[in-house]
Amino acid sequence: MARFALSAARRWAQTPLALRIAVIYLGARVVTTAFFLVAGSLSTGASRFGADAGVVDFILGWDAQWYWLVAENGYPTDLPLTDSGEVAENAWAFMPVFAYAAKTVGFLFGSWGVGALVISFVAGYLACLALHRLLRDRIGSGAATWAVVFFAAGPIAAMFQVGYAETLFLLLLFLALDATAAHRYSWLYVLIPVMAFTRPGVLAFALYLGLHGIMRWVRRKEDPLSGREIAHILALGALASVTGFAWQVIAGIVTGDPGAYLATELAWRRHWIVGGVDGFVPFEGWVQAAQFWFGFWGLPQWWGPIALALLVVGLAATLLYSPQVRALGGDLRLWSASYLLYLLAVFFPQSSTFRLLLPLSPMWGAVAVPRSRRWRLGILALCLVGQWFWIYHMYALGNTFWQVP
Repeated sequence: MARFALSAARRWAQTPLALRIAVIYLGARVVTTAFFLVAGSLSTGASRFGADAGVVDFILGWDAQWYWLVAENGYPTDLPLTDSGEVAENAWAFMPVFAYAAKTVGFLFGSWGVGALVISFVAGYLACLALHRLLRDRIGSGAATWAVVFFAAGPIAAMFQVGYAETLFLLLLFLALDATAAHRYSWLYVLIPVMAFTRPGVLAFALYLGLHGIMRWVRRKEDPLSGREIAHILALGALASVTGFAWQVIAGIVTGDPGAYLATELAWRRHWIVGGVDGFVPFEGWVQAAQFWFGFWGLPQWWGPIALALLVVGLAATLLYSPQVRALGGDLRLWSASYLLYLLAVFFPQSSTFRLLLPLSPMWGAVAVPRSRRWRLGILALCLVGQWFWIYHMYALGNTFWQVP
C-alpha cells in the first residue's frame, strides 16, 4: 500500500501543472454542483428562487439578472425613482465587460446564461493557474497548489458557477498583481482598463501601485529602480485612478445627473439604514453597519464601533507581523492592505461582503504555508463546510435582506 501511494504521488508530481490544476478545479466544481443540487431540493416557496429550485435558477439569480438586463437593454438614460423620489436600484451599479462578454459567448449557444456560465467557469480555472503562478516563487509549488485547492473549494466557490463577474475580475487581478511584482508594467496598460469596467475595485489597485512605487524606491539599492520604471508606475497609477472614476463620469453624462452612480449604489444601502441615507461619506458605511449588526443581534450598538476598531487593528497586525503572511512578500501584503482600506472606505458590510473579500484570495497562500497535512486537510474541510453553509443560506433559504449571494 505504501509503495502504491508513493508511486501515485510520484505520478501526480510528474503530471503537467495545468492538468493537475484542472483535476483540482473540476473536482471542486463537482462538489459545488452537488451542493447546488441539494440546496435546490431543499429550497422552499419562501426562498427567492422558489420551491425545488434548479441549478439554472441559481446560475441566473440575483446579480446575474442585472448583468443580463445590461446585456439586453443597456443602461437607463433616466434614473428610475422610488415612490419617495429617491434613485431606485438600477443597472448602473453593474459594469459592462462581463455582461457583454457573456452575450458574445452566449450568442454561440443561443443563451446569455450559458455564455455567463462558460465565462465564469473558464475564468475560474485560468484564475487558479494565475494564482499558482503568483504564489509558487514565494511559498513553493506544493504550498501554492494547496492555496489553489482552498481557493477553488472555498466558502464562496459558488461564484465559479454563477453569472457573476467575480471570477473574470479575479483572473485579471491575479495577472495584474503578477505583472506588477515581476516589473512587467507594460501588461498593465491593457489589464487595468478591463478590470475597471469589469467590477469595482480598480481604485484599490491605484493605491496599491502607489505603495508599490514607494516600496521600490525604499528598496532601490537592492532592487534597482530605473527612470523608465518610475514613469511606468506613475502613469499606471494615474490610469488606474482615472479609469476607477470613469464609470461615475460616464453614468453622469448619460443620465445628466453627476451623482447618478453614487445614488445608484446607495439605493441598496437604504434597505439597511433606518431613516435612509443622505449621501456617501467615506468610511461611514462600516460604522453604520457595525451599529446595525450589533443591534440586530440584540447587543448594545455602541459595541459595534469598538469591535470594528479591534478588527482593523487585528488585520493590520496580521499583515505586518504574521510569519505566514510575510512569506507572501511585500507586494501581496500591500495589495491586501490597499483592498481592505478600499472596502473600509466605500462599502457597507452585509452578506455580500464575504463575496467582496474574494480579491484577497492571494492570502490563501499564507494559510497554505504550514506543511502539516492535518492542518491542510482541516482547512479544506472548513472550506467545504463554509461553502455548504453559504449555498444553503444564500440560495436554498435566501429570502431576506441578509441572505443576498
